[in-house]
Amino acid sequence: MSTSSVFSGFSGFFASPLTALARTNDPKTMLRRFLALDAVVTAGNGLAYAAASGPLGRFLGVDAGLLLGLGVFLALFGAGVGYLASRKSPPTLAVRGVIEANAVWAVLSVVAVVAWFSPSTAGAVWIPLQAVVVGGFAALQYAALRALRD
Repeated sequence: MSTSSVFSGFSGFFASPLTALARTNDPKTMLRRFLALDAVVTAGNGLAYAAASGPLGRFLGVDAGLLLGLGVFLALFGAGVGYLASRKSPPTLAVRGVIEANAVWAVLSVVAVVAWFSPSTAGAVWIPLQAVVVGGFAALQYAALRALRD
């Protein structure tokens, strides 16, 4: 199942809320704003995970080494998403890559809690919560990208 078939039903659903949330009716501006928000949240999480991997790892019940690696990755990914957000016209293929990466991250986060990790109570709440946020970014970005193409 492709990302487009998964998210195709969302574009009509998000039409009015999308405009209100982005505070504009210009699809390109919507897309850039949703990318920018994603970049700030992702890079912020990444920097926190990298800088405080030991204490956060203990708090969340996740290996500190894994959290450090994820933190570095997220900081770099967030910087790349920020670069796309800064472009006057973000390239569609790169935006699709961000959307698909966000969708995969959201799904794998839930799978990790269920199948791979034994997180603390805080981790069992935090990991699915951040999966919902990242999945929300994917849905918003997809809806804005579709609006741009329509």
